[in-house]
Amino acid sequence: MSAEATLERIDQYRWRIPRNDARGMRTDVVVYASRALLDQVARDLSLSQAVNVSMLPGIVGPSLAMPDIHQGYGFPIGGVAATDWHDGVVSPGGVGFDINCGVRLLRVGLTAGDVRPRLRELVQQVFRDVPCGTGGAGFVKVGARELDRVLADGARWMVRHGYGTERDAEFAEAGGALDDADPAAVSERAKERGRPQIGTLGSGNHFLEVQVVERVADPDAARDMGLAEGQVVVLVHSGSRGLGHQVCTDALREMGAAMARHGLHVPDRQLACVPIRSTEGAQYLAAMRAAANFAWANRQGMTHFVRQAFLKVFGRDTGIEVVYDVCHNIAKKETHVVDGRQREVLVHRKGATRAFPPGHPEIPAAYRQCGQPVFIPGSMGTASWVLVGQPGAMAETFGTVCHGAGRLLSRTAARRGRDVKSVVRELEGRGILVRSETRDGILEEVPEAYKDVDEVIEVVHGAGLAKKVARLRPMGVIKG
Repeated sequence: MSAEATLERIDQYRWRIPRNDARGMRTDVVVYASRALLDQVARDLSLSQAVNVSMLPGIVGPSLAMPDIHQGYGFPIGGVAATDWHDGVVSPGGVGFDINCGVRLLRVGLTAGDVRPRLRELVQQVFRDVPCGTGGAGFVKVGARELDRVLADGARWMVRHGYGTERDAEFAEAGGALDDADPAAVSERAKERGRPQIGTLGSGNHFLEVQVVERVADPDAARDMGLAEGQVVVLVHSGSRGLGHQVCTDALREMGAAMARHGLHVPDRQLACVPIRSTEGAQYLAAMRAAANFAWANRQGMTHFVRQAFLKVFGRDTGIEVVYDVCHNIAKKETHVVDGRQREVLVHRKGATRAFPPGHPEIPAAYRQCGQPVFIPGSMGTASWVLVGQPGAMAETFGTVCHGAGRLLSRTAARRGRDVKSVVRELEGRGILVRSETRDGILEEVPEAYKDVDEVIEVVHGAGLAKKVARLRPMGVIKG
């Protein structure tokens, strides 16, 4: 029986696949989606993957599927699962290959009217100053010992070495660095791949966009973030590059062999896992945290070079400041209320964004009243959204929401029958300039390849997981 066949409607925004002991499920699957989004989800195996996740040893609460869910490696992208810290497992498939892929929003002291006359020059300058592409090397040069400090200290290392301000790190999730990262747990191959890539964008769905605040939905929260209609912002989406990919590859190879020793069985080998507190589990988490810190350093580097690009084009400091930086591929030890009592859990967020509510102590003091900022990119031809976390997320989803619109077409399908020049011309007709390292960087990311971001946002807003703050419209797009 397919996962779709067992779906039960809870309400307008929630669906359930009930626990089925005969199938090996240890808990329910809860899906956040509208009817239209659910019809799109049925095109791939993502719901079946969410059912597989419900079979993980030590899972606590339901296996969760966000409205941007689509098929991934092991876990669906847009999948969330918490496992008991003391007797549960950690699964690299619940984090993904791009560890701490995340989004950073920068506010700029310019309006769309200021930028539009020099937009083409600005896009070209940012493209020169922020290297992109699969193997692009950056301008931050570090030796082996310095790289270990980057892996331990993340964005804070960058700030200490002149690539930003103390405020930048303060306004990043976890202060821009996770504790208990161990550079020694990261393989030499991973370090070789990552060392030249600090301050680089990468390829695939990674991007850097110059955007304008098109509409403010919550004036108080927008004011707390320093956002106003007509203001220019920059959204940066990138992660841990080759280093994070290698950390995941190394862990999957080791865990595949270790599962038998631990007596673990899963329905899909892509869900390879080990007990959190095992030697292999501790090793992976220490390396994963180091890779996450590398990603924060990477986004900090790009922030520095974006500031330089604006300075070169406009000839003055344009007041660029970090609004916030939040990751969406991570596993973190957190305390949550489950079935009426507090429990220590490992929350796997795979293509899913932390969304803590007002008052949470891990949010910067400036946002304690409005809630944690959440950034949801759409596509390069549509829009992105700024949200804030709400109490419903803590009650239902371990403080988590979606991370984007979610792919609708595979990369192959997106390329099929499309011409780069036509796509670029169409986007320019909408006032959006695009610069990419490769033709596939544009064709694979055409707007039609993604779900309707406004509908995805309506689900998390309507379900009480997060609240709308502002809609952002792209003006200039840089891709790998």
